[in-house]
Amino acid sequence: MSNLAPVITCAVVVLVASAIALKGSRFRPGGDTAVRADLEDWALADRRQGGGLIWCLLGGTIYTAYTFTAVPGAVFTSGGIGFYALPYTVIICAIAFVLLPRLASAARAHGHVTIADFVRERYGSPLLALAVSLTGIFATMPYVALQLLGLRAVLTVLGLSSDGVLGDVALTAVFAVLAVSTYRYGLRAPTLVAVLKAVLVVGSTIAIGFLVLSELGTPATLFARADAALMERDGVSTLVPDPSLAPTYISLALGSALALFAFPHVLLVAFSARTTDVLRRSSATLLGWTTMLGLFALFGIAALASGVEPPPGRSELVIPRLVLGLVPGWAAGLLLGALVVAALVPAAVMSIGAATLFARNVYLEFVNPTATAAQVTRMARLMSLVVKVGALVFALALRNQAAINLHLLGAVWVLQILPTIALGLLHRTPHRLSLLAGWLLGMVVGTVLVNAGGYSSLVQIAFGPVQVQVYAGVVGLTVNLAVVALGSPLLDRLGVPRGLTGVLAPASSARKSGAMS
Repeated sequence: MSNLAPVITCAVVVLVASAIALKGSRFRPGGDTAVRADLEDWALADRRQGGGLIWCLLGGTIYTAYTFTAVPGAVFTSGGIGFYALPYTVIICAIAFVLLPRLASAARAHGHVTIADFVRERYGSPLLALAVSLTGIFATMPYVALQLLGLRAVLTVLGLSSDGVLGDVALTAVFAVLAVSTYRYGLRAPTLVAVLKAVLVVGSTIAIGFLVLSELGTPATLFARADAALMERDGVSTLVPDPSLAPTYISLALGSALALFAFPHVLLVAFSARTTDVLRRSSATLLGWTTMLGLFALFGIAALASGVEPPPGRSELVIPRLVLGLVPGWAAGLLLGALVVAALVPAAVMSIGAATLFARNVYLEFVNPTATAAQVTRMARLMSLVVKVGALVFALALRNQAAINLHLLGAVWVLQILPTIALGLLHRTPHRLSLLAGWLLGMVVGTVLVNAGGYSSLVQIAFGPVQVQVYAGVVGLTVNLAVVALGSPLLDRLGVPRGLTGVLAPASSARKSGAMS
């Protein structure tokens, strides 16, 4: 094998990460290695994650391996509009700072393990909580599969063909270790690997940046060469997006950022924080991850300038191929190993988030209401395996584009549960039936628009003679919010009962609860 050196060093990095994940039992308060039949302990690491761990885990969950390959791939393919990920991630930091501590405060004060628990108690509606649960689960499944695309990109560049038996075996082996570690130790396993991921991503960003500047020239030179490459390839330079694309750019950035905070895995990490102050500090410092992602977007420019040529439709291979062309084989293996580890963390947390939603808000609520804590935890562990196996089968059996299409649709779907989550923080919440109707109509509108556009998340909207492209999820969300705004007062006027709702714990009470723990 011509790529033997990078394969060996990449394998070493993955083996180290696997060993760390399988030693999750050591990361327990007081050195207790017993496996507790407690969902809160398995899914939330007993809500004892400190600032450094939350920064690594939250950043490692939001900034996935696919993100670090897809963003430079988008820049390589589409030019400047691919940089929408930068304002998107800056918006993430602001929303996380405001929204996550309040949700985590309520979760800690009331013992909520999932966001559907919060919805169930806040609105007194099992049906609304079920809508939130199922939407989160179905939106997460293709997201896990996308992490496999990041892994397959690395394997392909290393010479393990994505269509070959050897590549499938390697992919299955990596995911088997992930499945065993998360089944046994829950959130503690990806927490430990997230620390390694943070170290590897920071080191890789610095190393690749240094190599790009030393081997390919200054930023001005890179942009000039990339501009020429785009002109030669497409007949037009798209490094500076057309001003008419401003609505597209803004709606993509805003819609993507808002959708992220409805995904169960992000909220799961937030609920595991030791205190809300820890979560608030970690949210503010997520800008460090944004900086690294911005540099990876610039590496897409470097790939254009250096003449990297991925196969048609495989822009996620741009960064692995750039790395392999810049450094010696053994060093390339280390950097590519960092991308593999970058996929393991979010894949594990996503599977835990989806499994916990199912066990607590579907199985316990509707299937077996008399289940013991041990039974619910056992169901969550089994579902975490089902999610991973399903994602693996999906990635091995279907084309890459199918996973991407379903993820685009999943992001549109999950955006429709955000009003239920965010508006639940208000002193007087909207009527639960208006939220349910808004969710349903937003789902229908978003799904129809994405399908009508050939599984594109961008749709044409006409304002008189002016036509603009906007993110389909934002259109669905607008319809959703309009239904809530109009329906809630109408239902109240008609005398439709709201039902028994929970009381939102005051912030001071939640902080006190967090401090006592």
